[in-house]
Amino acid sequence: MSATAPIRTAAGKPNAAPAASTPTAITLIEAITQALAYEMRNDDAVVVLGEDVGVNGGVFRATAGLSQTFGTERVLDTPLDETTIAGLTVGMASQGMKPVAEAQFDGFMYPMVDFIVCHAARMRYRTRGRLSCPMVLRVPWGGGIRAPEHHSEANEAIFTNVPGLRVVMPSSPARAYGLLLAAIRDPDPVIFMEPKRIYRQYKEIVADDGEALPLDVCYVLRDGSDVTLVTWGAQVKEALEAADKLAGEGISAEVIDVATLRPLDFATIAESVGKTGRCVIVHEAPKTAGFGAEIAARLAEESMYDLVAPVQRVTGYDTHIPLFRLEMKYLPSVDKIVAAAKRTLAAS
Repeated sequence: MSATAPIRTAAGKPNAAPAASTPTAITLIEAITQALAYEMRNDDAVVVLGEDVGVNGGVFRATAGLSQTFGTERVLDTPLDETTIAGLTVGMASQGMKPVAEAQFDGFMYPMVDFIVCHAARMRYRTRGRLSCPMVLRVPWGGGIRAPEHHSEANEAIFTNVPGLRVVMPSSPARAYGLLLAAIRDPDPVIFMEPKRIYRQYKEIVADDGEALPLDVCYVLRDGSDVTLVTWGAQVKEALEAADKLAGEGISAEVIDVATLRPLDFATIAESVGKTGRCVIVHEAPKTAGFGAEIAARLAEESMYDLVAPVQRVTGYDTHIPLFRLEMKYLPSVDKIVAAAKRTLAAS
């Protein structure tokens, strides 16, 4: 089964906007551009800002054409200064605008942390609800593109530990479009991490109809009865391929795309594990204190009697992601996921 498989969620669909055009097959990066353009057409409060997002259309061309369509007052080329970008974004959001900022790469987020953690995430709490911070920080995330240091981080766990933030990661063009719309419309700050390895990996039919997908829910991409595979971002593709490979050996794997890491829809994961009795968690971040550890801990606390085998984790290593010669050996692979699934079956 491919990453374009039908999905079911733990929540119903929001009201749909009227269809804007005939659906076409587009890549994930094109879905990002399409969602940004839709919101900018329909909400004058939405602005885009970041390094080279205007004239050049961003380092990955996610904002290509937006400056020409909406003008330089709504698509702002900023200085090469992540601290300034973050501070400007928080200030604009606190005054009623809906800024969508871009951090060119995941490893460039660290200078932004002060404004994200100390101000954006605390705005509603600090003002007792008088102010909110409806901002989105778009982050090209993860490895797999032969990039140098600071350009291939998997740092999502840092931000899942911050109260007041939503952390969202799409895994397909359709989910990128729908989740980004929902993130822009959310009244609180969203860290929107885009798996750059699959930006242009495949295409999917996506209607430009303005219909958002629900946040805060997991997506069950494939039903199964023997083992649950839980993952997010680029690793969804490998998990689905692993499920196909396991099916060829008579093993039925359920595949869950977490999609919104914070707040976590644990109920969907628990329901699946209650059915299968086994769980493999897959992510490319380092193993120690990766977000998979939180899911494993919740399973131990709340689903212990449903488990018939220990939870397995397939992750990156506790080191910096290596340069391209060893990069793919660092990342979770189909074979590693299949082996972990078989370990859960052998243990029971």
